[in-house]
Amino acid sequence: MLGLKLETDPRWVDIVESNIEEILTDHAWCEQKAATNAITIIIQNPEHTDLVTDLLTLAQEELQHFEMVHELIKKRGYTLGRERKDSYVNELYKFMIKGGTHQQSLVDRLLFSAMIEARSCERFKLLSQKIKDPELAKFYHDLMISEAGHYTTFIGFARRYGEGLDVNKRWAELIKFEGEVIKNYGKSETIHG
Repeated sequence: MLGLKLETDPRWVDIVESNIEEILTDHAWCEQKAATNAITIIIQNPEHTDLVTDLLTLAQEELQHFEMVHELIKKRGYTLGRERKDSYVNELYKFMIKGGTHQQSLVDRLLFSAMIEARSCERFKLLSQKIKDPELAKFYHDLMISEAGHYTTFIGFARRYGEGLDVNKRWAELIKFEGEVIKNYGKSETIHG
């Protein structure tokens, strides 16, 4: 369904298990950034009532996920660390069209968002299947389902508002680009790292 070109090496889970506090902190900030991204899309596109409505719900879910991860951090006796830079997301951002029409920018932002959700979903699935900690396995399984829904939301809106644009072609280009980018990741205890 996600169409990713390169799956994460399962050995990434071993790296994650070596520093659970770090992955949880990174994950918490990923959820915050996802909420902020949804709000940014709303701010830039208030004329699309259905988009605003659905992304408000999505932003609230992302903030709830942030809270859930933070509760897990506290429960385990950890402290939420400082926000982390997400090099993977920054590299994906370079793919987006700069200086195009408002419609092109919206579609690209929606596809960019869908890609991040797709990769997060893929990573959460891997964690749910391979991590030895049963609490975290269930936690990531539940979040995987939510991320898949967010992916679908963003792809759906890209297609809805991409009339006259070849959205499927642009998505295929992004999948190819992401497949090259992700080759450099999977080596650190971060959600996208």
